[in-house]
Amino acid sequence: MNATPTLEMLDPATLTVDINVRKDAALTADFIASIKEHGVMEPVIAHRRDDGVVHVLMGQRRTRAAVEAGRTSIPVMLIESPEDAERIVTQVVENIQRAELTEADEAEAYHQLSLIGVSAAMIAKKTGRTKTTVEGALKAKSTDTGSAALGKGYTIEAALILAEFATDGDAVEELESVIADEPDMLAHVTQQLRDRRDRAAALAALTAELEAAGTTVVERAGYDGDSENVRVSSLNRADGEPATEEDANAVHIVTSYNGHHSTVPVVAGWRELGFTLRYNGYGASAASKGPMTEEQKAERKTLIENNKLMQSATVVRRDFVKSLLAKKQLPKGWQHFTVHAITHHPETASGYEGTVAAEMAGAKAGESSDRWGWNPLRDHVAKSTARPEVSLIALVCAGYEKTIAKDSWRSPSIRHIDYLTRLIAWGYTASPVEQIILDSAAPAEEHVAE
Repeated sequence: MNATPTLEMLDPATLTVDINVRKDAALTADFIASIKEHGVMEPVIAHRRDDGVVHVLMGQRRTRAAVEAGRTSIPVMLIESPEDAERIVTQVVENIQRAELTEADEAEAYHQLSLIGVSAAMIAKKTGRTKTTVEGALKAKSTDTGSAALGKGYTIEAALILAEFATDGDAVEELESVIADEPDMLAHVTQQLRDRRDRAAALAALTAELEAAGTTVVERAGYDGDSENVRVSSLNRADGEPATEEDANAVHIVTSYNGHHSTVPVVAGWRELGFTLRYNGYGASAASKGPMTEEQKAERKTLIENNKLMQSATVVRRDFVKSLLAKKQLPKGWQHFTVHAITHHPETASGYEGTVAAEMAGAKAGESSDRWGWNPLRDHVAKSTARPEVSLIALVCAGYEKTIAKDSWRSPSIRHIDYLTRLIAWGYTASPVEQIILDSAAPAEEHVAE
């Protein structure tokens, strides 16, 4: 091996082109034509192994183009043979700095490094990427779905999401549609799909548990004579007395907006069993008013769906703030944002939830304490003097978050408009249900100024 680099003119066809992190190599007709006419102007970097074979380290694209163009010699700078890991890291860093590396190329490079034992932490240190980015790339490459998504030109984030839903064809189809048409909404749609999946899994688990215990579970249960299965609360026994839970022969599972499942007692086939409706005509109960109209059903469906969407948006919103505050540079205008919040919406400072604020600030909440008024953000501030402004922003954002309920879209307030407007200025994309809040009124004088 050569201690000092030497320049040689070699036949490109005799060179071995090792796996490069830019797999496509972008061999355009124009590039090949240029090499054919002018030759290779910048030397290729390579090393000669003990068996005499010259392996290209940098300049695979030029080497391949020279072969295609029929060139019989190109300038080659021969250097000492580096370790495979160092070679790939050098290529990755070089291409990243030149902005020539796609995310698929990066993921492939990290994958190669991991195969030869380089840790995610070391890869991150060498390339200047975050450990989270490297770990995400490796995870995406480890699955067939994620690897295929990267091959289609999707980002590492999108590939990870598609890999997560690989077994759900409908979800994958919806996600690919969002990636193609509304990429800014990917985080919102992903969280909605996660929540929907979690609710379905919890429902299936509860149903299986009930049925294993011998309980009959019915899909539908009403309050009136239009239903084959009627809730106990709407029935009388044959003797005229109100039916009780002991009279039930089945249950119906109801789901709240946040995915919590509970059961209501039901009598299936109530007519045949001699039960009668407790309310005939217009009694005191809402059930006595008969079935809902189509308009009422539509309104009810919208209410339930928007409440669920608001819950999903809350997760995305808080994750956005956490990621924002994890950056080295604080968001523009944070000073005015915090002062405005404290002076115009004092409840943001007095009523914030410490656990949410600590999560946003990237502080370790630790295990819940039994002591009254436990606040992980307060504990964090007491232990660390680093970047107190991050804790302040997190405190204010957590205060706003506490005021936003599942149905805040129905009664938007100025404080919610202020908060969402500021997040959007910082790069957040509002979901459709949050947009209802933003569209509810024109910005007032007291809105946060840029």
